[in-house]
Amino acid sequence: MLIGDVARRSGVSTRMLRHYESLGLVRPTGRTDSGYREYSGENIRRILHIESLRSLGLSLRDVGRALDDPGFAPAELVDDLIRQTRDRIAAETELLTRLRRIGAAEPAGWEDVLQIVALLGALGSKSAGARQRAALSATEDVPVPVGALVDAVLSEPDPNVAGALRWALAQAGEDGPALLAEGLGSPEAEVRKRAVRSIAEIPNGEATALLRDALTNPDIVVRGYAALALGARGVADAVPTLVGMVVEGRNDTDAADALSTLASDPALTDQIATGLVDRLAHGAIGSSARRRLTQALADIPGITTSRALADLSHDEDRAVALTATYILKLRNAP
Repeated sequence: MLIGDVARRSGVSTRMLRHYESLGLVRPTGRTDSGYREYSGENIRRILHIESLRSLGLSLRDVGRALDDPGFAPAELVDDLIRQTRDRIAAETELLTRLRRIGAAEPAGWEDVLQIVALLGALGSKSAGARQRAALSATEDVPVPVGALVDAVLSEPDPNVAGALRWALAQAGEDGPALLAEGLGSPEAEVRKRAVRSIAEIPNGEATALLRDALTNPDIVVRGYAALALGARGVADAVPTLVGMVVEGRNDTDAADALSTLASDPALTDQIATGLVDRLAHGAIGSSARRRLTQALADIPGITTSRALADLSHDEDRAVALTATYILKLRNAP
């Protein structure tokens, strides 16, 4: 079979077949009287074997060794190819992510593209200062890839940089909450914490809805941050979680402040007071928890609170009784 026929049947160009011959990978059986190369069926099978091994990423040198060296073991080479392929996929995935971020920012021209590339590079810098400056440089004049900001804030260990990134996300538009929501389901506790704190700083309805959902998150830390944020927004759904935080002594001062903020709404005053009083009446809680609940009543107005404090001023726990008495004096002072 002549070289042209072999090229058509194998899909390998005549130029490549000649290259294989020069490397000693495939040697034609002979030549015709006119000097044309002739290939046998065995030659064609070898060509197909070469192409199969090349499809796995083997170099032509390794292909030759694999076909001609009986002692050439494939396992180690295959392991190397697997590692190389994984590295290549990771690099390509990173490039694809970067391109998508640039596309999502809808750059108006190449100047915008260059600014975005510079911003992405700064967000990935090893310098905390450079990352913080990149976050703070986000303005309406420069298209900001929200996905990049989300990835950055979910992985940022430095508290100052994280604060700057949360600020940037709050300014970045409507896509942030949905992307951050994925972080709430992360297997890593720190990522979940960063996600809920970032959502808490975005002042829109979608963020509020996500925070409401987060009140039932399996992560107690996520529930706590969500409740504090919702309390600041005047959302009554946070009351049971906030009361529970007071009982547990977990960010209890912040939780009491959030309850006080909510209690400024007359429609919620009795609900909050009743929630605190009901937990005080629960026999299973300890003395320190009862003192915290009594202290939390201090900033809750209304008759329900005043009656509860009057009863608590005679509590058998002296610390609770003294706390209630002191609060009553402050409330009754002219």
